[in-house]
Amino acid sequence: MKSLPKKIETIHCIAICGMGMGSLAGLLKQAGYHVTGSDQNIYPPMSDQLKQLKIPVRAQYAPENIPQDVDLIVIGNAVSKNNVEVEEVLHRGLPYLSMPEACHHFFLKEKTSLVVAGTHGKTTTSSLLAWILYKLGRDPSFLIGGILNNFEGAYRLGRGDEMVMEGDEYDSAFFDKGPKFFHYNPKVLIITSLEYDHADIYHDMDSLRKNFKKLIQLVPQNGRWAACIDFPEVAALMKDYSGSLVTYSTQGRADYEARHIDIGESGTKFDLFIKGKFQASWVSPLIGSYNVANVLGALILLDYLEIPLSGIQGPLLEFRGVKRRQEIRGIVKDRIVIDDFAHHPTAVRATLEGLKARYPEYRLWALFEPRSQTSRRRVFQDQFAEALSLADKILVAPPYQVEKIPEEERLDPHQLCQKIKSLGKEASLHSGVDSMVTQVVKESRAFDLIVIMSNGGFDGIYEKMLEGLKELA
Repeated sequence: MKSLPKKIETIHCIAICGMGMGSLAGLLKQAGYHVTGSDQNIYPPMSDQLKQLKIPVRAQYAPENIPQDVDLIVIGNAVSKNNVEVEEVLHRGLPYLSMPEACHHFFLKEKTSLVVAGTHGKTTTSSLLAWILYKLGRDPSFLIGGILNNFEGAYRLGRGDEMVMEGDEYDSAFFDKGPKFFHYNPKVLIITSLEYDHADIYHDMDSLRKNFKKLIQLVPQNGRWAACIDFPEVAALMKDYSGSLVTYSTQGRADYEARHIDIGESGTKFDLFIKGKFQASWVSPLIGSYNVANVLGALILLDYLEIPLSGIQGPLLEFRGVKRRQEIRGIVKDRIVIDDFAHHPTAVRATLEGLKARYPEYRLWALFEPRSQTSRRRVFQDQFAEALSLADKILVAPPYQVEKIPEEERLDPHQLCQKIKSLGKEASLHSGVDSMVTQVVKESRAFDLIVIMSNGGFDGIYEKMLEGLKELA
């Protein structure tokens, strides 16, 4: 890579329509740069966001998409070295950065970096942290891997000292296979959880664990690490750590503990204990004990910033969550349709447990699309069956683009359904979305809770489901 020019005005983003890349483009535009982009798959909501920002985006990759007067290229991790635009960048000797490198170069150098990492809960925790800081007048910046309902966006460039970053463990670019969070230089770090995931780039748990061990060493001595010890792998990281550390838990002894968790219609109530001493009773609008843990992690970071806990309950109650995290997409004739991003068996289990506690009188449907790099593989096949069996009726879609997974590694949806049936629950494999919608509409009744779980668009199932239910007599 060439050294960066002293003056940068025009930036071109390759693979601009990913959540991280599109949000970075928004930050750059807000900071006053002229931004262009290109991508192979351009569709809402990111296409709408980029259009609203007046960022020109070219459909499909082509060498001529690279402006002649461009000063810098930002390359997303969705493209490889043989991408035609990447080849043009290398041919012309243009300077380039990965997405996380660009975040560091343009935004993190002058900010206090608050990083939230972990297998589960990092989007919700970082969103919650950003919202509370905003409501308390800190004017934070943030870059998060989900749309915050309070902001209707995934990024913000504020004038305050803090910048909240969702610390993704996925790789940075074809030329940098290390995780994104290595570039975020955390002053304060939350690790919400740690389990095996991303089977396409981490061949075993040890390879993933090593990167988290490196991450905690990036926290300076005057910083802080908040560790959720409900996960054994997180607790194990503490062994060789000598910096400032605060633990939290919803299950046992820790510096910050949530006890007496009660999930009800108005939210989730819990008692906060710090160092074994009762502090106050709290109410969170979020469902489930795992979301209580997310609140605890945020409280530890806010305490580090010397924000009194007494001022946090109000903003917490105003937090409206993140799109695609237990998001109610519609209520039709006493049937609730929920969209959720869960794509790991632990997340599936936690989502279904929380919803069962919140809606105990409802019959629970789980519609599951194996779409992520891990869920399309057989590595968690039995665990998915056990997690999904918490629902009353389970519908499984074919794994997304399964032909891209080596045959011997593929999840077997037939065996998945058979395993669920052996656990005493109804399960059916469907050829596609239309078949799933047809079954739900045909068999649905009042007080059905229909939970659709996918980390992608799922062929428009949400809209199709709501339209189908509206046609019921």
